[in-house]
This record gives sequence, structure tokens and C-alpha cells, in this order.
Amino acid sequence: MNLYGQNREPFFFCISYDMSKWDVIKLANLPDDIRFEIDNKNIIPHKYNFDISPISFKNYKIEFEKIQEQIQHGNTYVTNLTTTTLLDTKYILKDIYEKSNGKFKLYFKDKFVCFSPERFVKCIDDKIFTYPMKGTINANEKNAKNKILNDKKELAEHTMVVDLLRNDLSIVSSNVKVNKFRYDDIIYAGDKKLIQISSEIQGELKDNWMDNIGNIITSILPAGSITGTPKKKTIEIIDDVETHKRDYFSGIFGIFDGKSLDSAVMIRFIEKDLKGKLIYKSGGGITCDSDIKDEYQEMISKIYIP
Repeated sequence: MNLYGQNREPFFFCISYDMSKWDVIKLANLPDDIRFEIDNKNIIPHKYNFDISPISFKNYKIEFEKIQEQIQHGNTYVTNLTTTTLLDTKYILKDIYEKSNGKFKLYFKDKFVCFSPERFVKCIDDKIFTYPMKGTINANEKNAKNKILNDKKELAEHTMVVDLLRNDLSIVSSNVKVNKFRYDDIIYAGDKKLIQISSEIQGELKDNWMDNIGNIITSILPAGSITGTPKKKTIEIIDDVETHKRDYFSGIFGIFDGKSLDSAVMIRFIEKDLKGKLIYKSGGGITCDSDIKDEYQEMISKIYIP
């Protein structure tokens, strides 16, 4: 990544959650089995019918209570707990990619697809931006926007993640500031409409930042919004509690076009397992104020094809 950046060579990159797997490929040499869209603004809602087999509430409770115990011991304040769900659909991965929408969309080597609404970082004009997303509610609920913005649990969780991302940007940039705190976006979840709460954080990069793209990106991985705070200890807790390997799920992908960089967190994610079955990975942030039934339902509500 550093070498291509130094040469101002446009390239695609895809990095797994734990950074054990990665692809960095010149855009001119991108193979046919990798397809993507970056910052797509033309999102049209669709409805897809499929059956799901999520983790049982009993098993979810076991993992949830392990995290609550860690919170009580002061080892973490917010932890992103994710699970796997078996997806029964007539579509194959390539079909799902072609038929689905997403602000950031990726089909990767017939291994997985994602249609993420969440940008990781954007680097342009010697500035770096990140947009943590924390807080989701059905837009059809009565007073939905006011309800989520005034929810103390959602406020605390979002504030902690924003603080974490400010610290992360401070590793690679200067004069870090929050430009917008807790603004709302509309996200289409199949035929449903959700309100998603985000913030915008900005830092100033050195004028030679393109020479050090790899250093910048790897210094702030994995993404704070899909781990928790404090990050290092929370990652250890995730590794201990979750019963699946995240692999590429909650990693990142993006492009450098020779002048600027844009990237996304790989959520809203479907992978093909070794038996050819499709697995949807989803989750949400757990805090001391989390209600287990609400968190379990949020995990399920994020299982959709936009």
C-alpha cells in the first residue's frame, strides 16, 4: 500500500478483521471475481424473501452475560458482540451482489458479499475523516428520531465509540475534531426504512500521507465501531466470547484513486462456508445498560439484503 501510494498508483485493498488476510491489487489488474461500488448514492429499496436460522436466545444469552461480567469488572465499557445466522435463499453470492444495494458494496472471489452503509476512513486534501455508526431504529416507530437521540444507552454507546475513534485518528493525524455529533441518516433494510445515527470526525494529515497509506490504515485497525473500548482489551474479550471467527467480516475494503482514498467497514455481510452454505454475520454494541431482548432483536433486524 505504501509503495503504490508513493507511485500514485490506483489500487484496491481488502483486509480481514484481524489483518491476517489481505489483498492489495492495482486497479488496472483487478480480476473479474472482485467487484465493488464505493459511495453509491443511488440506493433503491428492494424486498428479498429468505429464511434465517439465527443463534438461539439461550446461546446468545451465554455470550451476552460473559460480556456483562467483563463490563462489571471494568475491563470494557462497550463491546460489539456478533453472531452467525444460516441464510436460506435461492440466490448465490453473485446474484445477491447484482440484485442488492449498498453505499459500499463488494463481491469478493465468490467467498463473500457485503453491502455496507458504514464508511471507515476517507482521506482527501490532506485530511482524514471517519464516520462511526452507532444507533439504529425503525423509522416507522412513533417519534423514532427523537426516541433514539434521547435514549441514554444509545447516547453513552455512541459517545464512547466517538471518543475511541478520536483517539485512533490522533495516532495518524493532528488537530482531531468532531465536526458533526450524532446526525441521522436513512438506511434501507430490504423493504424497511431505518434511522441510523452517525458522527463525523476529522484530522489533518501530513502532506506526504500518500507515501504512508499502509501505515495509516493498519495503525487504526480493527475499526473501533465493530470492536469497542478500550480497544485492545475489548478485542481480547471478543476473541474469548464469540464462538465464530470473524475472518473478513468487520474488516475493511476500499480504493486509492491516485489522489484520495475511500473505504468501508465490512458489515451487512454474507459469506459462503466450506459446505457451500450462506452465513450472515451481524451484531451490535453491548453496554452496562443493554437490554438483552433488545440486543438480540437488533442482531436479527440487521439480517437483511438491501
